[in-house]
Amino acid sequence: MPADHDESLGVRLAVAAGGAVALLVPFALIAVLVVGNVGWLHRLDMSVTDALHNHALGNPGWVRFMAVWSTVFDPWVWRVAALGLVVWLVRRNARSLAWWVGITMVAGGLLGVLLKVLVGRHRPSFLDPVANAVGYAFPSGHALNNALGAAVFLLVLLPLVRHRPGLRALLWVAAVVVPVVTAISRVALGVHWTSDVTAGLLLGVAVVAATTATYLHRAGRVRAGIEEQRIG
Repeated sequence: MPADHDESLGVRLAVAAGGAVALLVPFALIAVLVVGNVGWLHRLDMSVTDALHNHALGNPGWVRFMAVWSTVFDPWVWRVAALGLVVWLVRRNARSLAWWVGITMVAGGLLGVLLKVLVGRHRPSFLDPVANAVGYAFPSGHALNNALGAAVFLLVLLPLVRHRPGLRALLWVAAVVVPVVTAISRVALGVHWTSDVTAGLLLGVAVVAATTATYLHRAGRVRAGIEEQRIG
């Protein structure tokens, strides 16, 4: 294996692993604060939710836009899109990458469901709600799966447009804007607290970073084994 390639793989592995840890720390902190029902976080959540709810009550067009956006970028939409990506990668003989996409999406989704049950946080409640949602609140499934899906598609598609800076920039913008606006829509509709969506975004990207580190580590071991066989 060429030394420069080995060094590049090592750098990417370190970045991915470091990113996973860096994102999991604030997520864990928010989770602890939520479970502990810390007063200042609850007041912050309440103030943001009340302000957005009052805005929504006087702006039905805003509510419709947020509702449509939230539906278009529903977690199941991302899962179906990811399944299509897996099929496309398999047809391109990129099976290991297809496995990474599938495992990442499934692991992130299951982790989100498990944490909802473990934390058991209730959603905001209003006398005059503009939207409704079922299940527990923390972390936000919409925020988690949007961050998860956007990061997965970004990492898969970026190498395909390495010589097209305009498309690369567009991919980066979409990967940031779509999850963030989706997170805002859930709070604006009054079905999540701000800490729910913040934690969901952090966890989604953290899962991608963690599985990427695992994928790169395995890829490095496979390449090293192939190189040893050639030398032998």
